[in-house]
Amino acid sequence: MENNQEMNVLDEVNKGATMGMDAISYIMPKVKDDKFKNTLNLEYNKYKDVSRRANELYDNYTTSKEPHKTNVMNKMMTWYGVQMNTIEDKSNSKISELLMQGTNMGIIEGRRLLNHNQNVDKDIKLLLDDFVKMQEDSVETLKTYL
Repeated sequence: MENNQEMNVLDEVNKGATMGMDAISYIMPKVKDDKFKNTLNLEYNKYKDVSRRANELYDNYTTSKEPHKTNVMNKMMTWYGVQMNTIEDKSNSKISELLMQGTNMGIIEGRRLLNHNQNVDKDIKLLLDDFVKMQEDSVETLKTYL
C-alpha cells in the first residue's frame, strides 16, 4: 500500500540530497585547497548517506517506483550556475558562499517539510530532521572558508 505523504517527503529529501551531491561534484574540480577538498568529500558522503537512507525507507511505502532525484534541467542549471559564478573567482570563499546559498535553500525547504508534515512516520521524520541538522552543520563548516 502506498502512502503518498510519506513518499512525497522521501522524494523531497532524496531530491535535496542528490542536488547537494551534484553541486559538490560540479564544484570539486575547481577547488585547489586539499583541506577544503577533504571537507567537501565529507559533506558529499553525508548527502550520499541521506539519499541511501531515503531509498531504504522508500521501500516500506511502495514497490512500484523509486524516489525522485534531481531532473536533468535542474542538474544543468546547477552546473551552469557553478560555471558562471566561478568564472572570475574560484577562491574557497566564493565556492563556500555558493554552497552555503544552496544549502540554506535546502534548510528552508526541510524546515517547511517538517512543519507541514507533522504526521509522517517517525522514521521519515527522523530522517528529515537529521537531514536538516546535517545541512545546518554544513553551513557552519562552510562558514570557516568564507
